Amino acid sequence: MTKVLIALTCYNDTFYADGTKTGVFVVEALHPFNYYKEQGYDVDFVSETGKYGFDEHSLSADFLSGKDKEQFEDKNSAFNQALAKTKVAADVNPSTYKIFFASAGHGTLFDYPTAKNLQKIASDIYANNGVVAAVCHGPAIFDGLTDKDTGKPLIQGKVITGFTDIGEEILGVADILKQKKLDTVEDIAKKYHAKYMAPIGPWDDFSIADGRLVTGVNPASASSTAKRTVQVLNSLN
Repeated sequence: MTKVLIALTCYNDTFYADGTKTGVFVVEALHPFNYYKEQGYDVDFVSETGKYGFDEHSLSADFLSGKDKEQFEDKNSAFNQALAKTKVAADVNPSTYKIFFASAGHGTLFDYPTAKNLQKIASDIYANNGVVAAVCHGPAIFDGLTDKDTGKPLIQGKVITGFTDIGEEILGVADILKQKKLDTVEDIAKKYHAKYMAPIGPWDDFSIADGRLVTGVNPASASSTAKRTVQVLNSLN
């Protein structure tokens, strides 16, 4: 059975101007989980420390409603059962997984760039001819992530997308990011000489693949990003 590893941010602290916390953006973990399970894949969750917490904005009706909300609130759902077994990154054997999917939330900007064990897992999966993906702020994982075969940054010279700087402005967090000296996805793309591709609109469903590297731009793109990883994986066989 094909195994997928979904990474979670372990950062869960006050971030927004209204005093609420950031952390895992629920649907950016839930939608990929559901898609992979529908494909018959085995899915595990992992964070650098094995801990996680949710972005409080992602729990609002604007982002979590209907069946998503029901699944999230059902303690016995497959999603919550998998979350309860979230792995510590240092304990994971990368050779058993074919897809690494970095879920998001602004929390990733705090911990993914220094999450060396998560980055090692992604690097190993990529080196083993697997697929590495990230959605929204998930590309923060690429800050310091190297391609084992070349020794160069994994995204160097590649085309990626991720949450837009315009989106940060619209959300009213651009100044907060500057104050906390956090790089945006566009900053990271520039830093490692990747080509950043923006969607027409910051809230559009938009995902792209450059070889075995797959990225998506926002919560609405979480499912399409996961779907694209499966298409890429199938094309390798």
